[in-house]
Amino acid sequence: MRDLRRAYGQVRAVDGLSFAAPTAAVTAVLGRNGAGKTTTVEICAGLRPRDGGAVAVLGQDPWRNPALKPRVGVMPQAAGSGAAGVYPAARVREVLALFASFAARPLDVDALLDRLDLTRLARTPWRRLSGGEQQRLSLALAVVGRPEVVFLDEPTAGLDVSARHATWALVEDLRAAGVSVLLTTHAMDEAERLADHVVVVAAGRVVAAGSPAALTRDDADVVRFTAVPALPVAELAARLGAQVREVSAGEYAVEGVPAQAALAAVTAWCAERGVLPERLSTGRRSLEDVFLGLTDGTAT
Repeated sequence: MRDLRRAYGQVRAVDGLSFAAPTAAVTAVLGRNGAGKTTTVEICAGLRPRDGGAVAVLGQDPWRNPALKPRVGVMPQAAGSGAAGVYPAARVREVLALFASFAARPLDVDALLDRLDLTRLARTPWRRLSGGEQQRLSLALAVVGRPEVVFLDEPTAGLDVSARHATWALVEDLRAAGVSVLLTTHAMDEAERLADHVVVVAAGRVVAAGSPAALTRDDADVVRFTAVPALPVAELAARLGAQVREVSAGEYAVEGVPAQAALAAVTAWCAERGVLPERLSTGRRSLEDVFLGLTDGTAT
């Protein structure tokens, strides 16, 4: 996509987005809520028109070439019959068999049900499935036709640990079979495990792109520690000339200075406030560190 744009009234959901997803690879698009990820996926999948810019999927414009659709699989973000295109009363196996009948060389329906732990639910209507079960069926519907490109919008949202790992294994097998996968996710561990290429989006624009290894490469270590919540970290940041963030309540990260200096400064600064820092540790930047640093302060 090149200079992709899409607005809803006065809100620019996608505002000049440009990136390429490599063939036979997994591309993860990361961004806070409202960053434009879902709109981007819908435009690329041919489900929504764009206001400007250019998009090519398998060399074709997805909005103007309906013949592209059989070559593309889509797993929408939201669960529900409207999102996945499933009638509420349709049973799991019959709807998967129906979608398979649309394809020239579909995957084996029963094998796919078994792989995603849906066999026991084969006769269960869609409306009686839990949110996670609907997610797994939606994934099955996206891949049963052996697509060349698959768009997965938050594929593991709401899944338990076992289902997440089954989904990850399926995505890895798709890549091994030469399928190009573009997925959105809020799970940094998912992106680090699956992605060959990561695109970080903020306010409808790309703010960083590269492999997970390239994005997390840095000369400076990250010092992490726990303490009481809501410490005035701006003071510590000014003293060190570094970036200091409260990642979550009582969980802090210091970046941008050598670890030895950061450890000494953190210990002294906390002592001045009668605070005991715990679980002091050093390590390389994670993808989550990079993401938070790039998107901090953007609209959520």
